[in-house]
Amino acid sequence: MTIPFDKLKQTLKAVLDSRDFAEESSELIANLFSESSLDGYHSHGVNRFAEFIKNVDKGVINPRALPQKEQSFGAIERWDGHRGAGPSNAWICMDRAMALARKYTIGCLALRNTNHWMRGGSYGWQAAEGNCMAICFTNTMPNMPPWGGTTPTTGNNPLIMAVPRKDGHVVMDISLSQFSYGKLWQHKLQEKPLPFPGGYDADGNLTTDPAEIIATRRILQTGYWKGSGLSVMIDLLASLLSAGQTTADIGKEEAETGLSQVFLCFDQEQLNSSDDHQDMVNRVIEHFTGSVPENGKSVHYPGEQTRARRQQALQNGIEVADEIWEKVVGL
Repeated sequence: MTIPFDKLKQTLKAVLDSRDFAEESSELIANLFSESSLDGYHSHGVNRFAEFIKNVDKGVINPRALPQKEQSFGAIERWDGHRGAGPSNAWICMDRAMALARKYTIGCLALRNTNHWMRGGSYGWQAAEGNCMAICFTNTMPNMPPWGGTTPTTGNNPLIMAVPRKDGHVVMDISLSQFSYGKLWQHKLQEKPLPFPGGYDADGNLTTDPAEIIATRRILQTGYWKGSGLSVMIDLLASLLSAGQTTADIGKEEAETGLSQVFLCFDQEQLNSSDDHQDMVNRVIEHFTGSVPENGKSVHYPGEQTRARRQQALQNGIEVADEIWEKVVGL
């Protein structure tokens, strides 16, 4: 079925209001979930909402908690998320990192003791809209084997980078597995194979079957050994900068909670003139997309297709699976 953006947001907000979220928090969280689906990231949007509410009901997420500053080191701050809602915690902390960047040119906020931030790209778009370049990342529960291993001892720790641009921000949002678990569940729900191998089956063979990968928990690392190495470095940086939990620590929790995250911003206005910035970014994008396409395909820069999906969904509504919508309205 097709749901207008405003209706989706109002429906999610009503559920959040019923769980004792503060008015400003429920508005922000509902908007973040809805915008994720608006942009085509259903796996971390409306499809993930029922699980989010389940964690609220179980006490994993504290609906009244807000992040607080614990330590300040000039342009670097440490905050505690108090196990509050991951999306609102992340939005507040990115906003503070942007404020630090406007004061010091660079701002770094390290957050501990938080929950899943859902679509990490949301905070890259947030920074770009504020005319800041940004890098942010999070650790996760152990959900991915390291290169050469068969059991999950590292996380598919997401990494986001953003550069503002007048003609369309450049925003990269990747997990360090070829496909996130949310994407695997989305393909399983739609009964569709993955477009490329995303993990291993029970016999140790690469497969495009999302159900088999979910069963084995052997998702494929992004870039094989490179993604494996990057995942452990992100875990180290996130936990050391925030003085928070590591992936190994999170794995001892009853649920995926107590995550460590980092939000790093650079104030574009202090680093380059607006014209110089736009000219350089445009030249890079034009050169990148100028590659001869393969078999009639198009070359897209990071964030380009997100903008296109957003405009289409604003005009035509957001596609939501019937069973997902039934779960949401039944919450």
